[in-house]
Amino acid sequence: MESKFYEKDKLLIFKITDEIDDCSVQKIRRKADYEMERYMPRKVIFDFNSVTFMDSAGIGLIIGRYKLANMLGAKLEVTNLTKSVEKIFDMSGILKLIPVAQ
Repeated sequence: MESKFYEKDKLLIFKITDEIDDCSVQKIRRKADYEMERYMPRKVIFDFNSVTFMDSAGIGLIIGRYKLANMLGAKLEVTNLTKSVEKIFDMSGILKLIPVAQ
């Protein structure tokens, strides 16, 4: 996973490049939590453009980061959802809670 912080906009973007499953979620969670607490952004965006597979562990990952972002006073959005990721998000109802950035 790559991350980029834009100081001017207080925007933190996570570009996920791995498959999201039980094995990879712990690594992504640790890095995301660290970066969010380090930069204290106003907005956090998770970019799913390169994700080829995601299971239910990915839903837990995003819900947890959503809660952390709210605690830090930030907004969380997702973007570039692949068809498979969008289907899982849609079935879980997560898209009613977390907006999709364009």
